[in-house]
Amino acid sequence: MARKPYDPPFSLRLSFEERARLSEQAEGMPLGAYIRSRLLDQPPRRKRLSQIDQDSLLRVLGQLGQSRIANNLNQLAKQANLGTLPVTPETEEALLDASKDIAEIRKLLIQALGLEVTP
Repeated sequence: MARKPYDPPFSLRLSFEERARLSEQAEGMPLGAYIRSRLLDQPPRRKRLSQIDQDSLLRVLGQLGQSRIANNLNQLAKQANLGTLPVTPETEEALLDASKDIAEIRKLLIQALGLEVTP
């Protein structure tokens, strides 16, 4: 049975001040992961959320989806386009702003969960 080649770990000596500076720059990220991201020019990965935070964000995202806010805005836009709902320019602007705000809230929740944002 052939063994996979073993890559020994690479160690790096740092002074107390250097390590403290890197730890500060890492902003809570594991130091090894931060150094690797900097050396290999990769974007640092986000710190993992606690299970409680992740569950809370998932619940909020689920409630946003079930709230029918987006559907209600769509129905208002449809009625406005048909001319059955009188809309002033201010009302139209408020509807567009509300729609953009909802999309932004959704995007931020998905990003906070570390998931990919799809349009």
